[in-house]
Amino acid sequence: MEEGIKVGKKAAAIRAVDDHVKDNQVIGIGSGSTIIYAIDRIVERVKKENLKLICVPTSFQAEQAILENGLSLGQLSMYPKLDVAIDGADEVDASLNCIKGGGGCLTQEKIVDYCARDFIVVADERKDSEFLGEKWKRGLPIEVIPMSYKPVQLKIQNTLGGTANLRMAAKKAGPVVTDNSNFIIDWIFDGEQDWQKVDTFLHSIPGVLETGLFLQTAKMVYFGTVEVIIGQIIGGGKRKT
Repeated sequence: MEEGIKVGKKAAAIRAVDDHVKDNQVIGIGSGSTIIYAIDRIVERVKKENLKLICVPTSFQAEQAILENGLSLGQLSMYPKLDVAIDGADEVDASLNCIKGGGGCLTQEKIVDYCARDFIVVADERKDSEFLGEKWKRGLPIEVIPMSYKPVQLKIQNTLGGTANLRMAAKKAGPVVTDNSNFIIDWIFDGEQDWQKVDTFLHSIPGVLETGLFLQTAKMVYFGTVEVIIGQIIGGGKRKT
């Protein structure tokens, strides 16, 4: 099963790159396991087609991957407008709303994706949901200033219910620290939510830097399945190709 998921991720990434990456573009490079396949495909096409591309990273991981693969690295200070950004997601609903941030890079990802004319998501079929929270059970990531984590936790729990957990690191003592030197709170919620209201509320709390809600920003999502059939969602209407 795991091998089939990898095949699906790779197929989705290849299809997204082939459909959206063209010569002389500035492209945003996302983070996570699926994006590695997208980078591999970009490298193949650069070598084969002599494409001239500038790659803007969404994380330290993405920056290292760009450099290690010999791609041209750019930054938003030099290239504030991107042609396309290709990124993964933890879950995508029927309206193309996404939860991102399982890897801890949500703020940089949101900034880069916002700067792109087209934001394209690639994922495996496990991320395809009717509503956010249907399959993703690890909560909504929220990046917070370290000194604020406790009052933010309490405010979320007292207002929205559920549980707001400080994300702890697996291979070091203490909490996960983001590329921005902040902490992450994962809000575990029940059932469907009015996500626009939730996002507005969370941003009103002092100390909250950004949320993992990407609402109505994705232009298209590519889902790879274990059968390597690519499911494309465009504007909420799914079609298989």
